[in-house]
Amino acid sequence: MTIFLQFVQDRPTRLNILALFRFLALVALVIAVYSILFHYLMEYEGRSYSWVTGFYWTLTVMSTLGFGDITFQSDLGRMFSALVLLSGVFFLLILLPFTFIEFFYAPWMRAQEAARAPRQLPEKTSRHAILTRFDPVTSTLIDKLTQYQYSYVVVIADLTEALRLHDLGYNVMLGDLDDPETYVRARVDQALFVAATGSDQANTNVAFTVREISKTVPVIAVANTHAAVDILELAGCSHVLELGEIMGQALARQVVDDATRAHIIGQFDDLLIAEAAARGTSLVGKTLQESDLRVRTGINVLGIWERGTFQSTLGSTRITDNTTLILAGTEANLNRYNDLFCRGETSRTMVVIIGGGRVGRATGRALAAKGLDYRIVEKNPARIRPANTNHYVLGDAAELEVLQEAGIRQAAAVIVTTHNDDMNVYLTIYCRRLRPDSQILSRSVLDRNVVTLHRAGADFVMSYASTGANAVMNLIGRDNILMVAEGLDIFEVQMPPSLAGRTLAESDIRSKTGCTVVALQMDQQPQLLLDPHEPLPATCRLILIGTTEAEESFLKLYKR
Repeated sequence: MTIFLQFVQDRPTRLNILALFRFLALVALVIAVYSILFHYLMEYEGRSYSWVTGFYWTLTVMSTLGFGDITFQSDLGRMFSALVLLSGVFFLLILLPFTFIEFFYAPWMRAQEAARAPRQLPEKTSRHAILTRFDPVTSTLIDKLTQYQYSYVVVIADLTEALRLHDLGYNVMLGDLDDPETYVRARVDQALFVAATGSDQANTNVAFTVREISKTVPVIAVANTHAAVDILELAGCSHVLELGEIMGQALARQVVDDATRAHIIGQFDDLLIAEAAARGTSLVGKTLQESDLRVRTGINVLGIWERGTFQSTLGSTRITDNTTLILAGTEANLNRYNDLFCRGETSRTMVVIIGGGRVGRATGRALAAKGLDYRIVEKNPARIRPANTNHYVLGDAAELEVLQEAGIRQAAAVIVTTHNDDMNVYLTIYCRRLRPDSQILSRSVLDRNVVTLHRAGADFVMSYASTGANAVMNLIGRDNILMVAEGLDIFEVQMPPSLAGRTLAESDIRSKTGCTVVALQMDQQPQLLLDPHEPLPATCRLILIGTTEAEESFLKLYKR
């Protein structure tokens, strides 16, 4: 019934059916005329047949069956038979199949296809995410939403794209993004949030349209330009994310400078998460047990990075020049660490940034705020900002002369920020060959290319998709997620009932899931120094660190 209603409610389909009936009426008229002429010609030859026989003869000749049981004897009758035969070939064998397929069968199949794509959500649907575009950010966001057991729907305007995603197993709904009725059918008034990740203009339209239906549902939008932030907020966005700015600051934070200061990368209430390069400090060459960091500073070492690889730490873990420590502690703890190991003011470390787009420019601003010198290599003159021409080198980064002009021979770090993953892999390999000892950081558009960029020689890779997905998840207001690096998260969850009252030693979370407990959050106060033999209180929240796979294992085992 749904398919039939979809079929008859479409105006072009109704017009097609009308045209098909007209054609069938024409064919019926031709058959009737031929049947009448058959009788007159047979009487001309001195024979008489019934009207049914005339109809029978006309159909057999027009359809080219030609049984031969009834034939004309005169030349005039044979000429008439040839006319009936030729017109039958034209009408029944050529026009009828084409007309039937074009005006009935194809529209019917399209109606069947359209009926497969849902056009509304059930009335009881609630606490769901409404996504207005399918792209790398929302693809990763869907994985996160599924992981944390949130329902979602992707609103798609194009039927072909909606069916493609539907066949791939995604929850989709067909509807125009600028139609308020679409969001009514998507139950926006009961939704957890609406995410707009398209162009600034499209996101503005989405936010404005949603606000016509609901004044309270959170609308999270991605701003592709800084100028669009105010407009998106005026249109009704609750949160506006500048992913280019977020990525630029994160990439700049990873640059190892001579100050060796611990850089804060995230916060869970009073608990601060920081990164600190060990290069040039007295920690190099020591094991964690020998460094005695916990006693001297109160800091908890969550793990280390060694050229793009995360390692959980033990007392025997040795710190090298390439080690980046991931630290957790209060502000006082981090200040004590900086007092002990920071060597002072940052030197004029030189950094080469390849790509002058949003991420590249944001990285440059973040480096300048750290007191670091930089050069942006950009081949598009329109992207060069007149106010900072001394920081730009015009040219193709694939040319050695251009990189040399930018100072790659002296650069302590190279940051690859183009919007093309293939180009990023190409440039990472090239820069690693030119500077084996330099720190190389890169961005990735798609999650699947992160591993490839690490293999190409990148020390640190940041995914645009994961950055956007985690930024949205952090705004939901339930489970905080901090992406330390691609594939490594620090996340906060309410104490699972199955762990309450048990000790860390009994639960053995690390061996079962791969996650490490960072701290307990109780009454806004983090407890870092955990006794493995003390029962876990039911009212606190757990803060853990682990890879994406370890996080999924923990959620499957405990939270669900």
